[in-house]
Amino acid sequence: FLIFADESGDHGLVSIDEQFPVFALVFCIVRKDDYVNQIVPAMQRLKLGLWGHDQVILHEHDIRKEKGPFGLLRTNRELRERFLSDLTDLIAAAPFQVIASVIDKNRLKERYASPYNPYEVALLFCMERTLNYLCHQGQTGKRISVLFESRGRHEDADLELEFRRICDNRSNWGYKRSDFQQMHFEHLFVDKKSNSTGLQLADLVARPLALRHLRPGQANRALRVLDEKLLNFKVFP
Repeated sequence: FLIFADESGDHGLVSIDEQFPVFALVFCIVRKDDYVNQIVPAMQRLKLGLWGHDQVILHEHDIRKEKGPFGLLRTNRELRERFLSDLTDLIAAAPFQVIASVIDKNRLKERYASPYNPYEVALLFCMERTLNYLCHQGQTGKRISVLFESRGRHEDADLELEFRRICDNRSNWGYKRSDFQQMHFEHLFVDKKSNSTGLQLADLVARPLALRHLRPGQANRALRVLDEKLLNFKVFP
């Protein structure tokens, strides 16, 4: 298995954006064979079909705002609809599972006088549920890579420290205690400019899942297919 992680929103608590007062972390879990044989080729075909090459990086924000290479969608609404339909079909057909954790930052501050970092809380939730799922998939004792998009030297260092704490069973948050030593989790930070299919997939699903909690009544074509892939959706508090 491979795990690709991405987030939506920021994890800061000092100044909260009331238009998007949540932080979401998603883990996309995929079998390596499925990744190589199905997911990567499908995304390559999508890119080649529209741009004639495979160097475009699919970022949800750029697609939504029609920025950069997605500017061509702004002037051709038929092309835009076809692209979004093909992208939704790609995600629907892709064999992967999703674990998501959404932290409601306003509620977190209201409930706790000294709240923990939302990223640390979300990471622990995702790791706990990933461990449980992979144990049931017979992965005990296996080496599992978790890939994160690099956010800069200081943020990466903080995340690495918390990741190692969790993997060493030394996390200082929560009442539940899982034995992460059952597997050999290893982290990898990937440059933002990397054309990683798995990280692009995680980027595409993070915001829709954050909106699942933030705007539950809002129609979203992505959620219709993601709901079938959700192993766990944790909202806290």
